[in-house]
Amino acid sequence: MMTVEGRIQWARTLYERAVFNGDADALKDAARALDAVEADGALARGRILHARFLLDRGRPGSPPVEDPAELPLFRRALELYRALGDTRGEAEALFWIGCLYQVIRRDDESAVADLERSRELAARVGDRSTESEALRHLGIAAHTAGRLDEATERLAESTRLRRECGAMPGVAANMVGLAYIAAAQDRRADALATLDEAHAIAEAHGALAVVRQIDQARQQIS
Repeated sequence: MMTVEGRIQWARTLYERAVFNGDADALKDAARALDAVEADGALARGRILHARFLLDRGRPGSPPVEDPAELPLFRRALELYRALGDTRGEAEALFWIGCLYQVIRRDDESAVADLERSRELAARVGDRSTESEALRHLGIAAHTAGRLDEATERLAESTRLRRECGAMPGVAANMVGLAYIAAAQDRRADALATLDEAHAIAEAHGALAVVRQIDQARQQIS
């Protein structure tokens, strides 16, 4: 996969082909390379805005406010990735659109279709990271709707994929969700054991925000 720097350099090379060799088709390829750069940048900027919302949510005081630029950034990335035929990028952009609807707007009904499509596309191209993210949030939606068995299945599969990717802080975060589900199923001992394992993983990887989530979950479940 070409890096952003590589794509810009490629566009520069194509410009030289067009100017010095008279290759008009090179300009089309250059435009596609720069569209990919724009898509990557829009997705990255949208993620930063989403992270700011999450950090604001964790602070005392007034509730966090959605940045109006976030959703248009994700939609622009989706538009560009689709035009480029970049299935991996399309899956990731769809995930973030679904995540925004679920996390910021509390609208699972709107989120689920994008999350399901994201999971499907990510699985098709072998993008385990995006697939795991989509499964996590589909599990959250199922938990919210009271479908606890489905929620467990989705989160467990997300956790398996995260382990394969080496995303251990994400594994610990998923285990918090699995603990809440276990508690809702009157499996308190399982819930607390899951939190103990999650705590060990989160501490080992310096995931302090997840440690705080674990401590909060333990207080609620105990």
